[in-house]
Amino acid sequence: MLAILLACVFETIPLTGDQVHVRHMEGLMHGFLALRTLDGKRLADGEMTQVPEGDRVTSRLIFRFKDGSLYDDTTVFSQRGAFRVLSDHLVQRGPSFKQPMETSIDASSGEVTVRYKDQDGGEKVLKERRDLPPDIANGLLFTLVKHIQPNVPQTTVSMVATTPKPRLVKLEILPEGEKAIASGNTKHETVRYVVKVKIGGVAGLVAPLLGKQPPDTHVWVLTGNAPAFVKFEGPIYDGGPIWRIELATPAGF
Repeated sequence: MLAILLACVFETIPLTGDQVHVRHMEGLMHGFLALRTLDGKRLADGEMTQVPEGDRVTSRLIFRFKDGSLYDDTTVFSQRGAFRVLSDHLVQRGPSFKQPMETSIDASSGEVTVRYKDQDGGEKVLKERRDLPPDIANGLLFTLVKHIQPNVPQTTVSMVATTPKPRLVKLEILPEGEKAIASGNTKHETVRYVVKVKIGGVAGLVAPLLGKQPPDTHVWVLTGNAPAFVKFEGPIYDGGPIWRIELATPAGF
């Protein structure tokens, strides 16, 4: 029985959620970020860009670590009424990651490709074709939270997680409260969201017992007529430590 439960943790579970509706059309954007430990040590310099082409937007989040590691996530999504991921390509390599990995998702065909190295350093490739739901949120979390109304008690979306075997999990996004921040003498309101990973089924029941339950993630968003990302705290890869992502100013200013 225990062997069956252990195997269930790594099953792909077909779960669906909500597509987040577009409140404001996403457009051209280029921002600078810092990745830090919770005690403030700077680990990496980052950039977040968006380039619209027709009804499609290409979003890229990249972090270049001081130890030479790289986190590079490029997502193409559409925004016709509701957000929909079309493709996602994520590269995680270098000593900051327990298991370097490259993941490609083609949402239209349902093909998921994971390239990684095994414990002996050998190159491995996993390819699977699945019926992916329209609400997958890979590479889109920072965009989605800007469009969720703070008075909505819960929003559920799906995500393809790789460990490295692909599996489908749910993300439950819940507002946790509002807080005022200041920029000089100007005050702004933010809302904090908590993002909980739900594995589902028997796997979800067993995961906490096996230490496989991912920790919660927190995202802060500026509210008002022009919502914007402010801060993130959580792991950026499966099994990773809690790190903080926040806005930064380029050196020299």
